[in-house]
Amino acid sequence: MIKFIFCCLALAFAQPILLSQTLYTPRNIQDAYKRGTRSPDGRPGPNYWQNKGRYNIVINAAPPDRTIRGTEQITYINNSPDTIQSPVIRLILNIHRPGAVRYGVASPEYLTNGTEIDAFSENGRSRPFPAKGAGATWKAFRLDRPVAPHDSVQLSFDWHYEISLESNREGMIDSTTFFLAYFYPRVAVYDDYNGWDRLDFTDQQEFYNDFNDYHLTVNVPKDYIVWATGTLQNAEAVLTPACAKKLAASMSTDDILHIATKEDLLKHRVTTPNAVNAWKWTADDITDVTVGLSNHFVWDASSVVVDDATKRRASVQSAYNDTAEDFHQMVEFGRHSLDWLSHNWPGIPYPFPKTTIFQGYADMEYPMMVNDNTTEDPIFSRFVAEHEIAHTWFPFYMGINEARYAFMDEGWATTFELLIGRADLGVEKAENFYRQFRVNNYIYDPSQEEDLPIITPANVLKDVAYGNNAYGKPSLAYLAMKDMLGDDLFRKCLHEYMARWHGRHPTPWDFFYTFNNVAGKNLNWFWNNWFFTNNYIDLAIDKVEGNNVLINNIGGFAIPFDMVIHYADGSSDKQHLTAATWSNNEKMTQITVAPASGKKIRSLELKGGIYVDADVTNNSWTAPR
Repeated sequence: MIKFIFCCLALAFAQPILLSQTLYTPRNIQDAYKRGTRSPDGRPGPNYWQNKGRYNIVINAAPPDRTIRGTEQITYINNSPDTIQSPVIRLILNIHRPGAVRYGVASPEYLTNGTEIDAFSENGRSRPFPAKGAGATWKAFRLDRPVAPHDSVQLSFDWHYEISLESNREGMIDSTTFFLAYFYPRVAVYDDYNGWDRLDFTDQQEFYNDFNDYHLTVNVPKDYIVWATGTLQNAEAVLTPACAKKLAASMSTDDILHIATKEDLLKHRVTTPNAVNAWKWTADDITDVTVGLSNHFVWDASSVVVDDATKRRASVQSAYNDTAEDFHQMVEFGRHSLDWLSHNWPGIPYPFPKTTIFQGYADMEYPMMVNDNTTEDPIFSRFVAEHEIAHTWFPFYMGINEARYAFMDEGWATTFELLIGRADLGVEKAENFYRQFRVNNYIYDPSQEEDLPIITPANVLKDVAYGNNAYGKPSLAYLAMKDMLGDDLFRKCLHEYMARWHGRHPTPWDFFYTFNNVAGKNLNWFWNNWFFTNNYIDLAIDKVEGNNVLINNIGGFAIPFDMVIHYADGSSDKQHLTAATWSNNEKMTQITVAPASGKKIRSLELKGGIYVDADVTNNSWTAPR
């Protein structure tokens, strides 16, 4: 383990800001500083680069036939200073193949043959594509003509796969409703600090993608509606005039319009009556595209102003089985989410033209789409939708490597989930939700894997160790920093971090050092405490002498807390302490309580709120009689 240096917060504020001396920094990140691709003040360096692809994809689906067929042309642009000889192609749906490495049991309904490559060409010349490789979900191959810096290569694939009967992040929702995700061969990320991304997709850890441009065509039989990432380019060609008119009207109204009702679908008055309709979509500078299709899902739409300065609206749509009661409110939930998240936290206008909430089984985010379960509790359904929509900013506004650093996106979505929940439900109910879903299972389980450092690469974690380090623990850290800096400075730091790394690939150290840089404070003691240790949450009142209270931080995390002062007359006061109280010493602090004039202290109590204490038996003190 790293030895940590803790210095007095006041001294740290007065001294020059040392950005990297007290944080463990991996050698590949140190090398990135030396090469000038990243800067130790948290900015992209003067030599920063990242690669890009232009994808032209055509897929064909004809449910109930489960075979999806696709063709694509990729222009892959090498912006790196390196000559690329052996690119890596991601074939994520190979996770369905028997024998693939996965963190979970695969049922027979889950298993398929994965992605089958039918044809492949490089710069227009056909050649075999490797059938075998080191990992099931990625394949490397050697180019006939290496790609020099600032050059490009044309890659073409024809492929097919059988959609799985069991639906999770993708798959069959029912016999005529499919959700297609990760369905196309893609060039893996080649970055400045780790080279080619060769991590296996295990069905637990998530994704890492470049910002690409997409042209997507989805060919489906008549009566099928298609929803997808991006902007629909040919509504008039695939929808009846009445439906196309309603869809266009939904883009500029707060009203919820029913683009396709159950009756419309039964009477075949939604889509153009061609044998096959080609739905065309475009999306630029985005990390992925997904598709939902059905011949019986109803369709609602509205829009909401997400940018007051420009009056820009974003479309909010939902696609669902008419029997799903909660989904009849889903456009309303989506409008509220985009409005609140754009104007409050993170407080950056929703960056895309639309979002679609599709009824499935995943409770999963995708660029401009959400695939969510239906539940009998609309409050919980809204809670889930808000979390998934919050992912728009992390990881889709910023190209986060979720597979290695899940806390950089899930931790933020969990934080925004609580902040919007306080507005929706009130502080008490929202915090009860948060404790129930994000904290209690972690803090009441004393096993070793619960306390692994958050910075541990997520690709080597599983089960509770992954879940806690991705969701609850980093969220508690972000909220403790917000409480310590105050909303204004915290917002300034967060917005600058997002501005610096929008459309780029930040690492944790870019985040830590941007906050240091913008706040004008050496916060490394805090980052060390929360992200690089085996700490947990457990405070105790150690000793009370007069008005001085010695508090022992048994667990070690630098948490904010309240000292509640109970008086003999039955009244009480509350004294709030931020995480800064631990800046000198993470294990012990002394505070002075300030009782109300003339009142006698009967007892003292430590209250952590969402910072659930592992052992509350030592959190109180009663004055001797």
